[in-house]
Amino acid sequence: MYSLIIPVYKNESNIPDLLKVLNEWNQKTSFELEVVFVVDGSPDNSGKMLLDAQSDMLFNAQIIFHSRNFGSFNAIRTGLEKANGNIFSVMAADMQEPISLVEQMFEKLASDKADIVFGVRKSRSDGAVKTFLSNSFWSIYRRFVFRDIPKGGIDIFGCNDKVRQSVLDFSEANSSLVAQLFWIGYRRAFVEYERRKREKGKSAWNFSRRVRYMMDSIFTFSDLPILLILWIGIIGSLISFLIGMVVLFARLFNFIHLPGYTVIVVLICFSTSVTLMVQGILGAYLWRTFENSKRRPLSLVSKCVTHVYKG
Repeated sequence: MYSLIIPVYKNESNIPDLLKVLNEWNQKTSFELEVVFVVDGSPDNSGKMLLDAQSDMLFNAQIIFHSRNFGSFNAIRTGLEKANGNIFSVMAADMQEPISLVEQMFEKLASDKADIVFGVRKSRSDGAVKTFLSNSFWSIYRRFVFRDIPKGGIDIFGCNDKVRQSVLDFSEANSSLVAQLFWIGYRRAFVEYERRKREKGKSAWNFSRRVRYMMDSIFTFSDLPILLILWIGIIGSLISFLIGMVVLFARLFNFIHLPGYTVIVVLICFSTSVTLMVQGILGAYLWRTFENSKRRPLSLVSKCVTHVYKG
């Protein structure tokens, strides 16, 4: 069986078109398909619309409800946990990725050519500002987290059961699913596609979520902040030494008439700023360690409805 996992959050305007595409695809394909919808605490009518549309679904489905919003990556994780297939793919509910991409992933995985398949954007139909911000985000991500990630980033992937089990072995809060998928290794394959323009609704993947995701990825999978502190400390020490030599030289030759005032002010400001930055970075690591030590569940399921297509 092939399981397609679709996180759902504020997608009520996309649900009718999504179900239509899935119905048409399942009637044409030879795959034994199961669609796992994970409603991630969506405040709109997305979940209700899916429940009401069960009689029109021409495929097997699970409709899973989170007790609140836990984030799209935890929704994907829940879908991987609950899915009954042995080959899996993830698709966004906003219809920006073509269903043919999922089919290509399933085919590659079924032929055992790869353990995990990533969808790679050749191009995107977003505005210039959004495209620039997205490209900048993934450029920083590739540089400081994982260099193997494609330039356009990753929104969609498929995997076999080995990869699924490896991902489910992670129990880290505030982590990065994309980084986890690259960290575990296995045989990778990539399928290029053109990302469509979003026709309906507005993406919840805003700037603040991107920044938070970037921070989670860096603090979980990179030692960059610690190395940054080290180099700031080294450079700061050298600068302080040079300033000290200059002050000592100026004092010996009577160039300073009000001894120490300017230098003390500069050094106090500099050292205080560095101290606060160091405390903030160390605090971020400690907070993530504390969160993981609590062993809280990464998500909670409030309801699960199974639809069996009898066609």
